[in-house]
Amino acid sequence: MKRAMSLVLAAAMAFSFAACGGASSTSGAASTASGTASGAAIKIGGIGPLTGGAAIYGNAVKNGTELAVEEINAQGGLQFELNFQDDENDPEKSLNAYNNLKDWGMQALLGTVTTQPCLTVAPETAADNMFLLTPSASAVDVIKEDNAFQVCFTDPNQGVASADYIAENGLATKIAIIYDSSDAYSSGVHDKFKEEAATKGLEIVADEAFTADNKTDFSVQVQKAKSSGAELVFLPIYYSEANLIIQEMNKQGCTASVFGCDGLDGLLTIEGADTSLFEGVMLLTPFAADAQDEKTQNFVSKYEEKYGETPNQFAADAYDGVYTILAACEQGGVTADMDASTVCDALKAAMTQITVDGLTGEGMKWEATGEVNKAPRAVKIQNGAYTAM
Repeated sequence: MKRAMSLVLAAAMAFSFAACGGASSTSGAASTASGTASGAAIKIGGIGPLTGGAAIYGNAVKNGTELAVEEINAQGGLQFELNFQDDENDPEKSLNAYNNLKDWGMQALLGTVTTQPCLTVAPETAADNMFLLTPSASAVDVIKEDNAFQVCFTDPNQGVASADYIAENGLATKIAIIYDSSDAYSSGVHDKFKEEAATKGLEIVADEAFTADNKTDFSVQVQKAKSSGAELVFLPIYYSEANLIIQEMNKQGCTASVFGCDGLDGLLTIEGADTSLFEGVMLLTPFAADAQDEKTQNFVSKYEEKYGETPNQFAADAYDGVYTILAACEQGGVTADMDASTVCDALKAAMTQITVDGLTGEGMKWEATGEVNKAPRAVKIQNGAYTAM
């Protein structure tokens, strides 16, 4: 009887201890966690802005990541557990979030979302031999070390592809550029765009910069673009500043068309913005929510049902990122009981061996440099929605 009672008590204690586990979270930055119980799943960390001026990007990545994790766990094979931390697009807070995730037991990082924080976190992941796959931080230096890979295009690739698309489709010959010289993403795209434009017969008639300390009044930059006779204004910047520039263009009667990169994805979700001003804006993106293929439509339908909004490119990149980690885990034989460094070694080797058919590209492959190979698409805002060009 005593032995039976001891077994019952031991079982009860074990159940109580296990019940206290579940989805984990850490103190400090806001976080979310989902997936299967701790210890039974590979722990995936996420870092991005869930609050602040870049929250559109971070929440889209978080949502796309969650959706993919839920689907994968429902399949019954390898299981993932997600913990997503808010960094407010601040490098120091991003580093704090990374340390919180390490304390939690993270085995691979999907992040960070934005470039400047990723440039701070990436060297730490290299020192720790922690696998890093960023869905959307596009600077070349983000993938400088062999543990880091990108789902998105690099900044130089976006600059080259933008110049090529404008030239090959005859969108304009006289181009004005307005960019953020203090931002690695914007400067990286800008520099390569100018270089490629020269080889494509595009004339840069105005090249105007602003900085993070001076990004609320764009009257001078727009006036110079207008007076230069530019037929198209190229904006390798984020949507919040693009919104102000487009408003200023309307105010000054500047009728040049507008073309940008993935940073403009978010214009249509700016609260209180006059979205009619965005009609005709073009941008390069690997994802268009109105695409008619079955994979895209299934994703959009699930996303809209779960989150009540249409997914943007960042959500799609994150969704593809999780499935990329799954493919690499399967290729590399990764299991939940491996430590983070062992997981990293397995995933580094696997990334150059896998092919992923994702929302943002068919047959996506990765170079040892961390760059992804996939074809860009262009979309145009028409009737208040992104439409494939």
